[in-house]
Amino acid sequence: MRFVTFEKSDGTVRSGVLLDSDHVIDMHEAANGKLPGNMLEFLEQSEDNLKIARGLLPLSLGDKGVYPLNEVRLIAPLPNPKSFRDFYAFEQHVKSARVNRGLKMIPEWYQVPVFYFSNHLAIKGPEDKISKPNECKWLDYELEVACIIGKQGRNITAEEAENYIFGYCILNDWSARDLQRLEMKVGLGPAKGKDFATSIGPWIITKDEMDPLRNGKGFDISMKARINGIPLSKGNMKDIYYSFGEMIERASAGVTLYPGEILGSGTVGTGCILELGTEVHRWLEPGDVVELEIDKLGVLKNSIIEAR
Repeated sequence: MRFVTFEKSDGTVRSGVLLDSDHVIDMHEAANGKLPGNMLEFLEQSEDNLKIARGLLPLSLGDKGVYPLNEVRLIAPLPNPKSFRDFYAFEQHVKSARVNRGLKMIPEWYQVPVFYFSNHLAIKGPEDKISKPNECKWLDYELEVACIIGKQGRNITAEEAENYIFGYCILNDWSARDLQRLEMKVGLGPAKGKDFATSIGPWIITKDEMDPLRNGKGFDISMKARINGIPLSKGNMKDIYYSFGEMIERASAGVTLYPGEILGSGTVGTGCILELGTEVHRWLEPGDVVELEIDKLGVLKNSIIEAR
């Protein structure tokens, strides 16, 4: 199943499930109020709510709560996550990005999956405009997969972690590289170089739909990025070094994870300008259109605009 959040023509925002490529179901309306109207509340009781939501799939256009996709506007599928941790789980990206900065591979990276917290209140969705920060000259995209937590847990082992995953979506961890470089020289961060925007979407796909594609510690899904229609990044999630299970184990050690938290995979190999180098493509500028495409997860498209 593919879950979305959308805005109707009257301005009402609701969570929904895609019926097909052209129609969406307002779950709250179609289920006569038995399902929540927003995705965060849905996730808080995800196991029970999933059972009810599956019962809506026989609906068709003309039934209560079914809308043509071209009459609504998709926004971030989880607009208000409880938190956002971003990991650093693809070895190729780590190695290449460090080489480009004149650094050797750090051996501690192989000991534990590391992460940082970013701004969970700056979530953007498909087609949203991304404001380039005023002081930023080196704006970058990052091609990632996000994992959505659907069950509360603490001290979760990697082997148990699958029980706590609701689903997956595309994530673009926008980065002001010049701000990031400055702050990390102090030994903290990234923080200000990341906190202005993170895009997710266009939908969250449930974990059961991804299971047939499992390969190694990830999934055999192609990951691509285009700028202004020009292919730039290409990778595959099966190349990930740390599984989402291992990331969940690390994140939940001594800490409770809650439904509605987001964990990012980190950038796939070749998945950003920092790694590719500016000789391959310049930093992003207002007017640029960035598209991230991942098998099964769709296309996440955003345009860059001047700072507001």
